[in-house]
Amino acid sequence: MQVRADQLAAHLQRGLAPLYTVHGDEPLLALEAADAIRAAARAAGHTEREVHTVAGAHVDWSGILGGAQAMSLFADKRLIEIRIPSGKPGKDGSAALQAHAARLPEDTLTLVSLPRLDRMQMNSAWFGALEAAGVVVKVEPVGRAALPAWLARRLAAQGQHVAPGPEGEQALARFADRVEGHLLAAAQEIRKLALLHPPGTLSAAQIEAAVLPVARYDIFKLGEALLGGQIARLRRMLAGLEAEGEAAVLVHWAIADDIRALRRCRLALDAGQPLAAVLREQRIWGPKEALYERALPRLDAARLDAALADAHRCDGIVKGLPQPGWPASPWAALEQLALSLALPLAAPARAAAPRRG
Repeated sequence: MQVRADQLAAHLQRGLAPLYTVHGDEPLLALEAADAIRAAARAAGHTEREVHTVAGAHVDWSGILGGAQAMSLFADKRLIEIRIPSGKPGKDGSAALQAHAARLPEDTLTLVSLPRLDRMQMNSAWFGALEAAGVVVKVEPVGRAALPAWLARRLAAQGQHVAPGPEGEQALARFADRVEGHLLAAAQEIRKLALLHPPGTLSAAQIEAAVLPVARYDIFKLGEALLGGQIARLRRMLAGLEAEGEAAVLVHWAIADDIRALRRCRLALDAGQPLAAVLREQRIWGPKEALYERALPRLDAARLDAALADAHRCDGIVKGLPQPGWPASPWAALEQLALSLALPLAAPARAAAPRRG
């Protein structure tokens, strides 16, 4: 059974399952999901708790799960936590988890904590056994587009809110800009606002004065800003990555990879292939699929050929080779390269002509 993280509280109110599996790469949300399960377990009488962290090649799975089948020493209900930071239990662990899921003891609740899993791990026999025997909570990251609403819900939970209308929307957007990519710090900034101000409406000035710029930028999210034509966010991310000490060559690789993929898609479209087939062939899926669908109609082959040539010049700059007409600074060159592609994507799309027939 699958349950979203935002559905977990309602699920726990209806009763406990014997087995929970929490997986995802957002630390705050994963921690809160596990805490909610622990709290519900304590309320249901699971007062004895064992925590096992699986690390290394040699793990005594019989010691971890073998005792779960025995009666508790004090006849209390138990909570057994199994943390697998690598997401790979190994051959013995796979067999042990499948055997445990097949015969869950009545007085024991099992909580398995995992990082974000890839497709192969989610299709494994051990994960399938956990899913069939209990509840799987997949912790999804909060993207930039969803972050203002997430912040608003957190503020509402502590009795605070922003002004209605454009003023409040702008305040939340500024808040999101300052905490993007760092939900743990975002939660701390929200709690700070509760300490500084009473329940009620928060002004944009109060948020601006209290919230520190704690955003962290992921190099793999850079393409979202570039393909979405989000100029201010793109510049902010590049400046943030430079400040965090990210290697310029890796940032160049991320930008150039999107340019090459866009060019391959554009050539295939110009050859008459349908868009859906092109994206599938180029392995473009998930959030990027919608971005490519938006960007490709605005970029012709000539523009992408020029962008690819610029990417080659920028490659030389980040490796210490100056290029005529380009900035000497690698990060200034990266910004010039990124903006050359993002600016055409920033303009509103022209309305499509009505279809006849």
